[in-house]
Amino acid sequence: MMNALDYNLGNDPSLLILDDDEPFTRTLGRAMERRGFEVKTLLTVKEGFDYVNKYPPAYAIIDLRLDDGNGLDIVEAIRSNRPEASIVVLTGYGAIATAVAAVKIGAVDYLAKPADANDIVAALLSTKDIKPPPPENPMSADRVKWEHIQRVFELCNRNVSETARRLSMHRRTLQRILAKRSPR
Repeated sequence: MMNALDYNLGNDPSLLILDDDEPFTRTLGRAMERRGFEVKTLLTVKEGFDYVNKYPPAYAIIDLRLDDGNGLDIVEAIRSNRPEASIVVLTGYGAIATAVAAVKIGAVDYLAKPADANDIVAALLSTKDIKPPPPENPMSADRVKWEHIQRVFELCNRNVSETARRLSMHRRTLQRILAKRSPR
């Protein structure tokens, strides 16, 4: 793993992490501090707006969907307050349409959760001319599918029938998938 001296963060290493998953936010915040960033973690869109209007960060990691709104609104607020900021959008809801929307409004990259801290740093520090290398250990397609099913299951309050309906799959098929361990 690289240490803080291995990264060129420029004169302002300020980093905003905005995600409503508190344990994830705390863990990612510590990992980014070890890499030399000065981290501010927030959990809501409202807190995000208040913060970026006063202290627009040089770097930001923004979750797409938050309990009280859409992370893309914060991306736009950062862009209007600090046009040169480097912003990465993280999401558990990977979709081409939202990836395109995130990049169009100013995100430098769009990564699916769970993302590795080194992959996030590579995306934050990438330039238009030099894109980050592909992830060293990307999730398998089976793992991505499993993560998506688990996320929808949790959003449906662990209701198998509702989850199956939303995923357009048979309830028994879903039960078999949920009974298995996560793929690697």
